[in-house]
Amino acid sequence: MALINLRLMAKHQSGIIKSVKVSGEMGRRIREMGLVPGTEITIQGRAPLNDPVALRVMGGTLTLRNNEADYIMVDTETSD
Repeated sequence: MALINLRLMAKHQSGIIKSVKVSGEMGRRIREMGLVPGTEITIQGRAPLNDPVALRVMGGTLTLRNNEADYIMVDTETSD
């Protein structure tokens, strides 16, 4: 497993969130969406210009802009 930024993850790649490195309003918003350390995520896809990114989290789907994904570090599984 490798620790990478969520923004750099490939489509269908999975991992576990290790840290959210932002505070304030944006940090609170990210954490309220369930993106906290220990949460498993899978990249479902990206918009045509790679922003935003769609994530599968706790049985649901949510999207993040790249500037939000930049603050999230993920321990990833090796890609196929």
